[in-house]
Amino acid sequence: MKQDSDLRNNLKSIRTRLGMSQQDLANIAGVTRQTISGVESGQYAPSVAITLKLAKALGCQVEDLFWLEQDLPEIEAILAKPVTINQPLRVSLARVGGQWIAYPLVGKDAFRQDMTPADGETVAVDGFPGISKLLLASAVARNERHPEGEAEKQIGADKVKVRLLDDNLEALHNTVVIAGCSPVISLWARATERWHPQLRVHFTFANSMAALHSLCRGEAHIAGMHLYDPKTGEHNVPFVREVLAGKSAVVITLGLWEEGLLVPSGNPKDWKTLSDLVAAKATIINRETGAGSRMLLERKLQEAQIPFDAVKGFEHIVTSHQDVAQAVAFGLADAGISTASIAATFGLGFIPLHQSRYDLVILKEYLEESPIQQLLSTLGHRMVHSQLEVLGGYDISKIGEVVATV
Repeated sequence: MKQDSDLRNNLKSIRTRLGMSQQDLANIAGVTRQTISGVESGQYAPSVAITLKLAKALGCQVEDLFWLEQDLPEIEAILAKPVTINQPLRVSLARVGGQWIAYPLVGKDAFRQDMTPADGETVAVDGFPGISKLLLASAVARNERHPEGEAEKQIGADKVKVRLLDDNLEALHNTVVIAGCSPVISLWARATERWHPQLRVHFTFANSMAALHSLCRGEAHIAGMHLYDPKTGEHNVPFVREVLAGKSAVVITLGLWEEGLLVPSGNPKDWKTLSDLVAAKATIINRETGAGSRMLLERKLQEAQIPFDAVKGFEHIVTSHQDVAQAVAFGLADAGISTASIAATFGLGFIPLHQSRYDLVILKEYLEESPIQQLLSTLGHRMVHSQLEVLGGYDISKIGEVVATV
């Protein structure tokens, strides 16, 4: 039976994330490999019996594997503020006064600016006797049990004793810490928390190299990164091998994203290359050392044989993709390196330079922990896919695939 055009499935992404071939899954489910291939390609709509067999073989619910596109409801809402971006908008919705209000997630409104609730307050700090109070948003987000109801957090060579603000230790043990710089991590985290309400994801912002070092020091469970090694032509893996020397890790793809130059809306000066900007003496905002965006800028300048000191603004540093976009949007800089999705969010022009692979790096010792397994299991879920797809600028066809073990 040919598949209905409205029927969607996650079969391939879930299968590959579990390391199964089509034949492996066919053997476990008791069907033919051709059946698996037909379902994954959308050429075959499985029967109820086969659908149940596939879900059982993959250890998931039928709803995780299949859904109807037309099942998603549509509602009428009022925009909370006018927008000038001529494209579909990401919006947040709320029911106010008997009507739906749509809040555009555009520019800085697409990022949360609220204060993070604390888990505890320090009562003693070894090595810092003058410090009596230090709020730590996730000081106890570690998988260590403390019978006294307190927790310790390593900060360099110093330890702090923390008094918890409530007795919900279960939430602390179910916390996964991710270090990275991609806004999609927070989207993935929030979607996961909706699917697994008992799971908590703490996203700490760090550029690619900083995230990797944080993982190495035992400060995070997962590091997100997007670095390219021109010597090997590989993304991320050479850097993982170097920094995590002596540690075993798995590298899993989150998606491919377009990196390039953010320029004013509509690209009014019709810049096409980095050389065009330099020749026009345009001001370029830069990122800090260790950021994938800075490495891309430096590599493209070297390829064009342009010295760094010939670039106006090269030493003007900001520390996030959002900061780069805001600098261009507010006219503080003419251009900066970021991604196509960030350009779309801020309504800016975009000059593509490189398609980068954004990977998640996880130490093997963490893979058997239940919170980690729950988080990774959602990489094949449509709730996550829909959040990343609507953002734009991401290719998630290989989401969840293990690209390397080191």
